[in-house]
Amino acid sequence: MAETNIELQKMKPSIVEEFMAGAKKGFYIGAEMIAPAMVLAYVLIVFLEITGLMNSVGKLLSPVMALFGLPGEAVFALVAAFFAKAAGCATAATLYSKGVITAAQATILFPACITMGTLIGHFVRIVIVANTNKMRHSLLLCVPLVDAAIAMVLTRLILNAMGLN
Repeated sequence: MAETNIELQKMKPSIVEEFMAGAKKGFYIGAEMIAPAMVLAYVLIVFLEITGLMNSVGKLLSPVMALFGLPGEAVFALVAAFFAKAAGCATAATLYSKGVITAAQATILFPACITMGTLIGHFVRIVIVANTNKMRHSLLLCVPLVDAAIAMVLTRLILNAMGLN
């Protein structure tokens, strides 16, 4: 029995080994998922600025986005989040760093980016592959969008109540 405890202790990784494994995993997540999303967001914003599309689309969607306390240009963070959560958050951060949105407006965007983030990928991987009833596909697409809208409204209300908006 004493030999089994010694063998178990030898097989169990040390705290340092566990830390290193976690750090390595975190590094790869950052390098493989977050960094490309941030680069994509930056390139998207620069492209939209250079072509003038950001101002045009921003003016067009300004009345809708104003419901959430956001400028029209903030829609690009939501569009990017549609494809990847990290891209949506990175786009919001880029818009903030360029002075297009305020910190409070970025705060309003982040829960929506997480709530509806990666919707396209998840929809294909889960709903289509699981062969769900096709009559429910639009409902399954709309629920995260409604949740994101509710999250933005609630975040705006909380920020207003705190005097931060």
